[in-house]
Amino acid sequence: MATRARQNGIEHLPGHQIRRLQQVAVALFAGTLQAWDITPAQYAALATLARQAPLSQAALGALIACDRATVGGVIERLDAKGWLQRTRDPADRRQRRLGLTPAGRTVLRRLHPLIDEVQQRLLAPLTASERRQFDALCLKLLKHHAG
Repeated sequence: MATRARQNGIEHLPGHQIRRLQQVAVALFAGTLQAWDITPAQYAALATLARQAPLSQAALGALIACDRATVGGVIERLDAKGWLQRTRDPADRRQRRLGLTPAGRTVLRRLHPLIDEVQQRLLAPLTASERRQFDALCLKLLKHHAG
């Protein structure tokens, strides 16, 4: 693979391809959801909290693969928009648990069709079978490289 990549250029390097696909995915997301002023990380936090709240900041960060500083900023921005609520953990008063406000749940419901549109546009060139294969291969790589 390395020899072929050197002969054919960087477009055949998996790392370069993944970086470029990330750029494409973020551009599609930003273009489609521009009016909502939301980032992919903020959406990931909302979607995760909708399924698994209440969560600590550390648990949320781990689930959406964000470091401590990044998830802190995500939480601050979602809180400022009124989409996230923080409550004290009854078992440990020093800890706060995160969940969605009713406004956060409403926004998330409104975003679902737009998120689906982004995913469809990103994967448009692939057949249904190729989409399943792409998903399986991405998950396999992520599992292998999980910290």
